[in-house]
Amino acid sequence: MILSASRRTDIPNYYSDWFFHRIEEGFVYVRNPMNPHRISKIDLSPEVVDCIVFWTKNPQPMLDRLAELKAYSYYFQFTLTGYGTDIEAGVPHKKESIIPTFQSLSRKIGKEKVIWRYDPILFTDKYTPEYHLKAFEQIASALHGYTDKCVISFVDTYVKNKKSMEALHACNMNKAKLQNFAKQLSGIATANGMEISSCAEKIDLEACGITHNCCIEPKLIESIVGCRINAVKDKNQREACGCVESIDIGAYDTCRNGCKYCYANNSEERVANNCRQYNPFSPILCGEITEGDKIHIRKVKSIKEVQLSIFDR
Repeated sequence: MILSASRRTDIPNYYSDWFFHRIEEGFVYVRNPMNPHRISKIDLSPEVVDCIVFWTKNPQPMLDRLAELKAYSYYFQFTLTGYGTDIEAGVPHKKESIIPTFQSLSRKIGKEKVIWRYDPILFTDKYTPEYHLKAFEQIASALHGYTDKCVISFVDTYVKNKKSMEALHACNMNKAKLQNFAKQLSGIATANGMEISSCAEKIDLEACGITHNCCIEPKLIESIVGCRINAVKDKNQREACGCVESIDIGAYDTCRNGCKYCYANNSEERVANNCRQYNPFSPILCGEITEGDKIHIRKVKSIKEVQLSIFDR
């Protein structure tokens, strides 16, 4: 099983205490987003968790506790952009805080286990292509030697972020200009020793030096765990997403990063209400088991092909 922690919220930043309690107790409850009274109990033992994928904008709260994960394989999807607090309200200062955190994490676990995400890219009167290229180059230079890979994507408009996108007067570029922009990003990444890929993008940027990427990627996971895995495409993700199956243990409407482009939060009020229910000792994130909830044990197993090493020929 591959564990996602989490596409739905920033667990490393805001809920690391809860996560480490779940690791210690060996299980977690996850409420079904489509059927809130249905709860899955998921085994978190190292025997069935093949790899953990962390998604975060600030893993600082976890840095001194990584030794508690010694029985697990894992890597980080670390989002670091050039936006200010007008777009990412809850994210600390990038140069003073987030870049040093990225560098520290890389030194602790290895640069191959820290993927830099410069995404999503949105264009406004303030955040022009020229602005992004300058910000991207500054960050790439600071991360030179601290990561092998950069992932980009362009903002998508959903029901949950449509009003925010309209308020920001977000605009689109035509295909030719977008390809020229992407080619310049590729050049910057290459100059700083990074492979660059796109995430869940329908547009083909191969000619620009940008390959299609999947964030939960079998080859990366195999290189980390040291053997092959028997993984299949995740049917619950968007069509353009190439990720393999994982189990997400997060909860929507619990992220306090306050990003304007976010698709995981409905409203600030709902996030505030849910966060008031946060209990680091609860088996479920930002909530408790209530009357009417039905708990079922989700069947999980390792997908490692242990008899085959990646070093086999």
